[in-house]
Amino acid sequence: MTAHVLDAALHAARRARVLSALAPDGVMILPAAPELRVGRDLELRYQPDPDLYYLTGYTEPEAVAVLAPFRTDAPFTLFVRPRDPEREVWTGPRGGTDAALAVFGADEAYPIAELPERLPGIIAEAGTVYFRLGTGRDDVEALVRTSLIRAQRGRQREGRGPRTLVDPGAILDDMRIFKDAHEIELLREAARITMDAFREAAPRIRPGAGEWELEAALDAGFRRRGATGPAFPTIVAAGANATVLHYTDNAAPLEAGQLLLMDAGARYRMYCGDISRTFPISGAFAPAQRDVYDAVLAAHDAAIALVRPGNTVEQVHEAALRVALAALIELGVLRGTVDELLEKKEEYHPFLPHRTSHWLGLDVHDVGDYKTAGEPRRLEPGMVLTVEPGIYLPAAHEAVPTALRGTGIRIEDDVLVTPSGHEVLTAALPTAAADVEAMLRG
Repeated sequence: MTAHVLDAALHAARRARVLSALAPDGVMILPAAPELRVGRDLELRYQPDPDLYYLTGYTEPEAVAVLAPFRTDAPFTLFVRPRDPEREVWTGPRGGTDAALAVFGADEAYPIAELPERLPGIIAEAGTVYFRLGTGRDDVEALVRTSLIRAQRGRQREGRGPRTLVDPGAILDDMRIFKDAHEIELLREAARITMDAFREAAPRIRPGAGEWELEAALDAGFRRRGATGPAFPTIVAAGANATVLHYTDNAAPLEAGQLLLMDAGARYRMYCGDISRTFPISGAFAPAQRDVYDAVLAAHDAAIALVRPGNTVEQVHEAALRVALAALIELGVLRGTVDELLEKKEEYHPFLPHRTSHWLGLDVHDVGDYKTAGEPRRLEPGMVLTVEPGIYLPAAHEAVPTALRGTGIRIEDDVLVTPSGHEVLTAALPTAAADVEAMLRG
């Protein structure tokens, strides 16, 4: 099994909340994430499914968890890979059904091969099935579909069986969006590891170095400090590469006079850090670069100032957007007033193509709606979000001043909503231009 510290009581408490929230005749079916392969038999490092992990702590592939409150003697069932000494030589130890019962607290546990035999009977007893389509576990999805169809056909005569299919996120998303004290501490540690790795990697930024060298330095820094690795593919983007939002080739050499955007985060005990900083490769920002950098930092600070209970993510975004639009007007890239341009997304979108925030937790883009009942969701204590404004000046856009063409600047921090306002979990990593320059000197 993957080395994770298990808090069995914590996962049991979460399951109890779900069992209480389910319809009395509901069943929730959560499959493990699929194993990813390249070519015929090369397995990529396995990443567990966040929902399954949140409720069980289970990290092995192939598993399926079934939660059914109407099964009073066994509301929590795990189907898992059996022990297999021969396969374990190749891929490491397995817990099997014994661990599912003794370690992970399942009421019943069966080998995964028995799922086709046992799951249809459970579904036939349910009125509402909570299962997410399109997870990549085609084997489980096909079984659920077949079981639903068979059970629905027999409902008229039997007087029981499923009528409704519901996404598990209807229950789990609103649980996961609010981080408990345990989760907040894990997010703090993910943030700390990420910050330390950035500090360690920054002095390697110099003309002639490769983007790949910085990627390796960051990822090694995460692992050295106890993370399982990066929370997402590390972005190290020099020059015009920084105008590609999810650039991950990391294959270009660093050139004097360019800026380098690094967007990376550690995954610590399943929880994600996510930081962006933009550095001058030559050691100091040129005046025109500094002007844009300061504008992005002002947008970042204005947005963070609005992170507090009662405000919305939309307000946080608009605060950053207003500052960035004013800067683009000052540069001559856009024309008009800020208020006018707010209504003309098509005009500013090439330079401000993304929102300012996303939720952060077990997923780097964590679950949770940004609108409820058609209205922007209000922030509440326990939510964690990023604040990451950016300005991107494409090399081919004729409105961009020549000296700034191919410039991308993003500054990102991780922010916890507290009862009295907010806490920036990544505040210890500098953002001011002079301090960023100092990081390059070590």
